[in-house]
Amino acid sequence: MRPSLLNPLFAEIESLPGVGPRLAKLFQRLAGSRVVDLCWHLPSGLVDRRYRPTVAEAEAGRIATLTLTVEQHLPGRSSRQPYRVRARDETGFIELVYFHARGDWLAKLLPVGERRVVSGRVEHFGGRPQMAHPDYVTKPEENDLPAVEAVYPLTAGLQPKVVWKAAQAAVARAPDLPEWQDPAWHRRQGWSSWLESLKAAHAPREEAELSKLAPARARLAYDELLANQLALALVRRRQRQSRGRSIRGDGRLARRIVEALPFALTGSQRLALDEIRADMAEPTKMLRLLQGDVGSGKTVVALLAMLNAVECGSQAALMAPTEILARQHLATIQPLAAAAGIEVVLLTGREKGKTRAGILARLADGRAPLAVGTHALFQDEVAFRDLALAVVDEQHRFGVQQRLQLSSKSAASDVLVMTATPIPRTLELTAYGDMDVSRLTEKPAGRKPVDTRAIPLERLEQVIEAAGRAMAAGGKVFWVCPLVEESEVSDQAAAEERFRVLEQRFPGRVALVHGRLKGAEKDAAMAAFGEGPADILVATTVIEVGVDVPAATVMVIEQAERFGLAQLHQLRGRIGRGEKPGTCLLLYRGPLGETARERLQVLRETDDGFRIAEKDLELRGAGELLGTRQSGLPQFRLADIAVHGELLAVARDDVGLILERDPELAGERGQALRVLLYLFERDQAIRYLRSG
Repeated sequence: MRPSLLNPLFAEIESLPGVGPRLAKLFQRLAGSRVVDLCWHLPSGLVDRRYRPTVAEAEAGRIATLTLTVEQHLPGRSSRQPYRVRARDETGFIELVYFHARGDWLAKLLPVGERRVVSGRVEHFGGRPQMAHPDYVTKPEENDLPAVEAVYPLTAGLQPKVVWKAAQAAVARAPDLPEWQDPAWHRRQGWSSWLESLKAAHAPREEAELSKLAPARARLAYDELLANQLALALVRRRQRQSRGRSIRGDGRLARRIVEALPFALTGSQRLALDEIRADMAEPTKMLRLLQGDVGSGKTVVALLAMLNAVECGSQAALMAPTEILARQHLATIQPLAAAAGIEVVLLTGREKGKTRAGILARLADGRAPLAVGTHALFQDEVAFRDLALAVVDEQHRFGVQQRLQLSSKSAASDVLVMTATPIPRTLELTAYGDMDVSRLTEKPAGRKPVDTRAIPLERLEQVIEAAGRAMAAGGKVFWVCPLVEESEVSDQAAAEERFRVLEQRFPGRVALVHGRLKGAEKDAAMAAFGEGPADILVATTVIEVGVDVPAATVMVIEQAERFGLAQLHQLRGRIGRGEKPGTCLLLYRGPLGETARERLQVLRETDDGFRIAEKDLELRGAGELLGTRQSGLPQFRLADIAVHGELLAVARDDVGLILERDPELAGERGQALRVLLYLFERDQAIRYLRSG
């Protein structure tokens, strides 16, 4: 149960004064539906109202706060004309200009002959000073004008003043919470309490206080990171305490596979396999992440780990996020499994009727020891006779929550998750801190480096000619169109338009794949490109992971400046997998911004996925790291991994000490840390405390 202390923060946003149902919907779009969401919605700028000149001194273009006497009201001759109010001080006159305002309302707001304090932007029109729609009009004695006003990020339909008022009201609801930080660390940083820091973050006085490294913001960021690391540590401990079973295969099936491989395993493949087998041999559950760059041979390692389970008479399953990727894994695994005399079944959303029933029966009675599929594998009606290992590919498409559900198919099954997106160390700690990590750092023998070039879009015709030459030499060409504003419709339009242009040049030799196609249509297009008549595949980023066409030698990426570094690296990894070297052409629309130029330069300099991932984090921040915001990565509201990496390392070390000294969070600091977990909605972790 969430402590009652936090109830004011988790009240609906409509409970704030002045926020009715209509505004609540807009606030939900902007920040979230509860009071706490507005507390985390920090200012992005400030308006300084401390400039208090006379009318004669007021500079055009500046926000000024003036004390004026109202002289005269001058309504427009028609509703289209502005309503003007003439006011003055001892140095001169200024006009306050209103459009579409009611005269009776203005007569009350600005009574003739009375003094008012007015604040807004001064402009000069026809040589005379004026102020259109002042932000504030107050009586001199009321003194309720903010000297410095925070400016918040907005959404359509919400006015700055409305958001400011609601955010101030939200912060006013925040209770004083017990201190959960380590006292010595807190003193050394010179930080205030949580509540004081929250108030300061929402009331910046200078530009420097808007920085993510400003004391108030750094404190709040550290709190969020501490909650993240503590929750992951509790999940990890729970995982390690969960009863597993010792899986020790005799290696007979694995040896047959290794003998059937056309290449020797790399050193890092052998090391990863040793780590995985050692985990599986332990009586506790395994939860391990296998990271490997594109083409580093993760699928083979996963298959050998799966056979370790099969050798013990159990089953193993591999889950992929898309049907294309699941079928790609099947194509890799099936011939190798056949060499070991092992059956593999495929289960996606497309298997229906008798076919599906047959697959389910074979999994339930254990006749099918290996299964490959999409999340369809983990639906309720799918039962395994004895699932000992679940492998999840492209883990960033699934969240920590789904990791916990995975093992539910078998109380004691081990979990291995894989990603071809190299993850920077800092991000690894926030997203996968509950796991052990193995890294595949070598490319298999024979993989050739890809020649990468950046070319302006104006040279499109030359690129089409180069694609034609590659096809004439027996190669195949990927042609990737950009994701436009994350809209599948415009996405599809861009891909379809390019398809039409290329189809005219190379009739019958172009296939098209995009997100709106049905599964069977995608498969047909992929098959036509893989083995059939199509030599060019025009695609959106659905081909980003897992598609393996050894004959592909050219990758064209249109408007490459729109893609993230990690994503470009993923796409480039689709080529150069066969006998011939690959060429990656990054088509960009100029002029390039500094970040885009740096991104393309890094790609040209290196094909080391881990170095690229670190650079991507530096250039774009964690939120955007995987192309679009992927569900599996924690979405921090206050912390920015690219900026707060050092705080993350401290939080991780602190959590180690916390759980060593007070594993059940029962002491005074432990109780405060429980409040912290609830504050950042890491409730799941609290359930793992014996006394929780």
